[in-house]
Amino acid sequence: MNRAFPAIRLAVALAFLANGLIIGAWAPQIPAMMERLDLSESRLGLLILIFGLGALVAMPWCGGLIARHGSRRPLAGFAVLAPFALPAVVLAPGFAGAGFTMFCFGAVIGGMDVAMNANAVAVERRLDRAIMSSSHGFWSLGGFAGAAAGGALLQSYGALAQALAVAAVSAAVIAAMLVWSLRDPPARSTERPSTRWPLTPLPYLLGLAALFGMIPEGAVLDWAALYLQRELGSNVAAASLAFAGFSGAMALMRFSGDAVRNRFGAVATMRVSCLVAGTGLVGAGLAPAAPLAIGFFALAGLGIANVVPIAFSAAGNQPGLAPGVGMSVATTMGYSGILVAPSAIGFIGEQTGFAPIFVVLALILFALAALARVVATADRQKVIAQVPCHLGK
Repeated sequence: MNRAFPAIRLAVALAFLANGLIIGAWAPQIPAMMERLDLSESRLGLLILIFGLGALVAMPWCGGLIARHGSRRPLAGFAVLAPFALPAVVLAPGFAGAGFTMFCFGAVIGGMDVAMNANAVAVERRLDRAIMSSSHGFWSLGGFAGAAAGGALLQSYGALAQALAVAAVSAAVIAAMLVWSLRDPPARSTERPSTRWPLTPLPYLLGLAALFGMIPEGAVLDWAALYLQRELGSNVAAASLAFAGFSGAMALMRFSGDAVRNRFGAVATMRVSCLVAGTGLVGAGLAPAAPLAIGFFALAGLGIANVVPIAFSAAGNQPGLAPGVGMSVATTMGYSGILVAPSAIGFIGEQTGFAPIFVVLALILFALAALARVVATADRQKVIAQVPCHLGK
């Protein structure tokens, strides 16, 4: 970075890092929960669907809280609850208990996700520079750390010890975040975006682009570890490296994503990103051994890293359309991909295995590469006026 790293920017980074850490640690817990509760792929898919429904319920509610109170108070509320979510899932006594805790888990993580993204936007306005791509990079970095360390902890010490360790670390990160996080004012009624969705097709095409970017991310998060264990004979620690490699590669690319897009433009970056991601998923689906599949998942992470940030940027920069309206379409359609679609993958994977699914997801990304022109408005940058903000509680 060419400017100082202020405290409010650090706080946003810590929020994304903690959220990613918890989600990354959840990835190696999935096969363990499946074994502990004796779940079939379809029943596990139902629990993942419940997780997604919890998030989709909390997200619009959190949006209303942000409009009334600013982003910091909802962020603090959801973030304080987040470290307890994973231990609660691990301690769930049966399928019904797991369903309840998964709903709460999804609600807490989803609400925190909306609040930390809103806080990142407020910090962008305060600093008058973009930070969103690197913020998502910190999320990927947290996912990498949670999956890599979490898998080793789980195999060595068990599911509960891993969940408690992650809870302790994430709680410390969140405590530091709350010290420095930006306290932004609530939106005035004239600034709140209309709830009416547009009639023109471009916002929905961009929402579809975000959806196509998030579905593979959710598929790797929820099913790659199980794929390596069940179909490629990997152990728990090695299987967790699938999402760890994916997240680590994605983090590296997201930290350089703004520079890449500035150099080559949004359309070219989107096209090449989709081709690289698709190639990685094809390789992972056809790999004969776990180490090769892990390498291809990392390649997919490099490609998928910039797809969603570019789609969101394009959605917020459409001529004749308020940024909030376009962004609401893209985020709603996009987040449904990572929260809900992976449950359907579980039902299909039980019948077909997961290798064909990764190949089909690659074909979707190849199709998106052919339609990359839809993100051309991402290069139409707008100057964001500063708004009064202050630090502290």
